[in-house]
Amino acid sequence: MKFLMWCILFLLSGCTGMPDSVEPVRGFELNRYLGTWYEIARLDHSFERGLEKVTATYQLRDDGGVSVLNKGFSPEKNTWKEAEGRAYFVESADRGYLKVSFFGPFFGSYIVFGLDHEQYQYAFVSGPDTSYLWLLSRSPEVSPEVRQTFVDMSQQLGFDTNQLIWVQQ
Repeated sequence: MKFLMWCILFLLSGCTGMPDSVEPVRGFELNRYLGTWYEIARLDHSFERGLEKVTATYQLRDDGGVSVLNKGFSPEKNTWKEAEGRAYFVESADRGYLKVSFFGPFFGSYIVFGLDHEQYQYAFVSGPDTSYLWLLSRSPEVSPEVRQTFVDMSQQLGFDTNQLIWVQQ
Protein backbone atom coordinates (compact mmCIF):
# COMPACT_ATOMS: atom_id res chain seq x y z
CA MET A 1 0.00 0.00 0.00
CA LYS A 2 2.83 2.43 0.83
CA PHE A 3 4.44 1.76 -2.54
CA LEU A 4 1.19 2.59 -4.37
CA MET A 5 0.83 5.84 -2.41
CA TRP A 6 4.44 6.82 -3.25
CA CYS A 7 3.84 6.06 -6.94
CA ILE A 8 0.71 8.21 -6.97
CA LEU A 9 2.49 11.06 -5.17
CA PHE A 10 5.41 10.82 -7.60
CA LEU A 11 3.10 10.96 -10.63
CA LEU A 12 1.15 13.90 -9.25
CA SER A 13 4.24 15.88 -8.26
CA GLY A 14 5.99 15.14 -11.57
CA CYS A 15 3.34 17.08 -13.45
CA THR A 16 4.16 20.30 -11.62
CA GLY A 17 7.81 20.36 -12.63
CA MET A 18 9.25 22.56 -15.34
CA PRO A 19 11.75 22.27 -18.17
CA ASP A 20 15.33 22.70 -16.92
CA SER A 21 15.83 25.66 -19.23
CA VAL A 22 12.73 27.59 -18.13
CA GLU A 23 12.75 30.12 -15.29
CA PRO A 24 9.46 31.63 -14.04
CA VAL A 25 9.29 35.42 -14.13
CA ARG A 26 9.86 37.28 -10.88
CA GLY A 27 7.80 40.27 -9.84
CA PHE A 28 4.61 38.54 -11.03
CA GLU A 29 1.42 40.37 -10.01
CA LEU A 30 -1.63 38.12 -10.09
CA ASN A 31 -4.15 40.97 -9.94
CA ARG A 32 -2.68 42.43 -13.14
CA TYR A 33 -2.69 38.99 -14.81
CA LEU A 34 -6.38 38.31 -14.12
CA GLY A 35 -8.88 38.74 -16.95
CA THR A 36 -9.06 37.44 -20.51
CA TRP A 37 -6.09 36.50 -22.69
CA TYR A 38 -6.12 35.49 -26.36
CA GLU A 39 -4.08 32.51 -27.47
CA ILE A 40 -1.82 33.72 -30.27
CA ALA A 41 0.34 30.62 -30.70
CA ARG A 42 0.70 27.16 -29.20
CA LEU A 43 2.27 23.78 -29.59
CA ASP A 44 -0.45 21.30 -30.54
CA HIS A 45 -2.11 18.93 -28.05
CA SER A 46 -5.24 16.81 -28.32
CA PHE A 47 -7.21 18.99 -25.89
CA GLU A 48 -6.87 22.03 -28.22
CA ARG A 49 -6.51 20.36 -31.61
CA GLY A 50 -8.37 22.22 -34.35
CA LEU A 51 -9.58 25.04 -32.12
CA GLU A 52 -9.68 28.68 -33.17
CA LYS A 53 -10.68 31.84 -31.29
CA VAL A 54 -9.07 30.41 -28.16
CA THR A 55 -9.15 32.45 -24.96
CA ALA A 56 -8.23 31.91 -21.34
CA THR A 57 -9.97 33.86 -18.60
CA TYR A 58 -8.55 34.02 -15.07
CA GLN A 59 -10.49 35.16 -12.01
CA LEU A 60 -9.67 35.17 -8.31
CA ARG A 61 -11.24 32.37 -6.26
CA ASP A 62 -12.50 32.68 -2.68
CA ASP A 63 -9.79 30.25 -1.53
CA GLY A 64 -7.00 32.47 -2.89
CA GLY A 65 -6.54 30.42 -6.02
CA VAL A 66 -7.45 31.29 -9.59
CA SER A 67 -10.42 30.04 -11.58
CA VAL A 68 -9.53 29.24 -15.18
CA LEU A 69 -11.90 29.15 -18.13
CA ASN A 70 -10.41 28.06 -21.44
CA LYS A 71 -12.65 28.44 -24.47
CA GLY A 72 -12.16 27.71 -28.16
CA PHE A 73 -14.22 27.29 -31.31
CA SER A 74 -14.11 24.14 -33.46
CA PRO A 75 -14.93 25.13 -37.05
CA GLU A 76 -15.07 21.44 -37.99
CA LYS A 77 -17.89 20.78 -35.51
CA ASN A 78 -19.25 24.34 -35.51
CA THR A 79 -19.25 24.30 -31.70
CA TRP A 80 -17.53 25.97 -28.77
CA LYS A 81 -15.46 23.88 -26.39
CA GLU A 82 -14.87 24.96 -22.79
CA ALA A 83 -12.74 23.67 -19.95
CA GLU A 84 -12.99 24.98 -16.38
CA GLY A 85 -10.16 24.59 -13.93
CA ARG A 86 -8.38 26.05 -10.95
CA ALA A 87 -4.80 27.16 -10.34
CA TYR A 88 -2.58 27.82 -7.32
CA PHE A 89 0.92 29.15 -6.85
CA VAL A 90 3.57 26.46 -6.50
CA GLU A 91 6.04 28.74 -4.75
CA SER A 92 5.71 32.41 -3.81
CA ALA A 93 2.96 34.59 -5.27
CA ASP A 94 5.49 36.90 -6.96
CA ARG A 95 6.80 34.14 -9.24
CA GLY A 96 4.94 33.13 -12.40
CA TYR A 97 4.84 29.47 -11.38
CA LEU A 98 1.43 27.92 -10.85
CA LYS A 99 -0.15 24.50 -10.94
CA VAL A 100 -3.45 24.11 -12.77
CA SER A 101 -6.07 21.37 -12.70
CA PHE A 102 -8.96 20.73 -15.04
CA PHE A 103 -9.99 17.42 -13.46
CA GLY A 104 -9.81 16.13 -9.91
CA PRO A 105 -6.59 16.14 -7.95
CA PHE A 106 -4.37 16.11 -11.05
CA PHE A 107 -2.31 19.26 -11.59
CA GLY A 108 0.03 20.37 -14.34
CA SER A 109 2.51 23.21 -14.43
CA TYR A 110 1.71 26.68 -15.73
CA ILE A 111 4.92 28.67 -15.95
CA VAL A 112 5.00 32.28 -17.11
CA PHE A 113 8.57 32.67 -18.38
CA GLY A 114 8.13 35.84 -20.41
CA LEU A 115 5.92 38.80 -19.58
CA ASP A 116 5.32 42.41 -20.49
CA HIS A 117 5.93 43.61 -16.92
CA GLU A 118 4.92 47.21 -17.74
CA GLN A 119 1.44 46.69 -19.15
CA TYR A 120 0.76 42.94 -18.93
CA GLN A 121 -0.14 42.82 -22.62
CA TYR A 122 1.56 39.52 -23.52
CA ALA A 123 2.85 36.41 -21.75
CA PHE A 124 4.99 33.42 -22.74
CA VAL A 125 3.80 30.26 -20.97
CA SER A 126 5.22 26.75 -20.62
CA GLY A 127 3.89 23.55 -19.15
CA PRO A 128 5.82 20.80 -17.35
CA ASP A 129 8.06 20.09 -20.35
CA THR A 130 9.03 21.60 -23.70
CA SER A 131 6.07 20.08 -25.52
CA TYR A 132 3.75 22.69 -23.93
CA LEU A 133 4.08 26.28 -25.07
CA TRP A 134 1.75 29.26 -25.51
CA LEU A 135 1.93 32.91 -26.50
CA LEU A 136 -0.94 34.82 -24.86
CA SER A 137 -2.02 38.39 -25.47
CA ARG A 138 -4.62 40.82 -24.19
CA SER A 139 -5.62 41.48 -27.79
CA PRO A 140 -6.25 39.07 -30.70
CA GLU A 141 -3.04 40.20 -32.41
CA VAL A 142 0.53 40.98 -31.36
CA SER A 143 3.24 42.98 -33.06
CA PRO A 144 5.79 41.23 -35.27
CA GLU A 145 8.41 42.17 -32.66
CA VAL A 146 6.58 40.31 -29.88
CA ARG A 147 6.10 37.28 -32.15
CA GLN A 148 9.80 37.22 -33.00
CA THR A 149 10.86 37.67 -29.37
CA PHE A 150 8.59 34.77 -28.41
CA VAL A 151 9.99 32.51 -31.13
CA ASP A 152 13.62 33.44 -30.41
CA MET A 153 13.33 33.04 -26.65
CA SER A 154 11.37 29.79 -26.91
CA GLN A 155 13.85 28.35 -29.39
CA GLN A 156 16.77 29.21 -27.09
CA LEU A 157 14.98 27.42 -24.24
CA GLY A 158 14.61 24.20 -26.24
CA PHE A 159 11.06 24.43 -27.59
CA ASP A 160 10.42 23.20 -31.16
CA THR A 161 9.15 26.49 -32.59
CA ASN A 162 8.86 24.94 -36.07
CA GLN A 163 5.76 23.15 -34.72
CA LEU A 164 4.00 26.30 -33.52
CA ILE A 165 0.39 26.80 -34.51
CA TRP A 166 -0.57 30.42 -35.05
CA VAL A 167 -4.15 30.57 -33.84
CA GLN A 168 -6.90 32.11 -35.95
CA GLN A 169 -8.66 34.70 -33.83
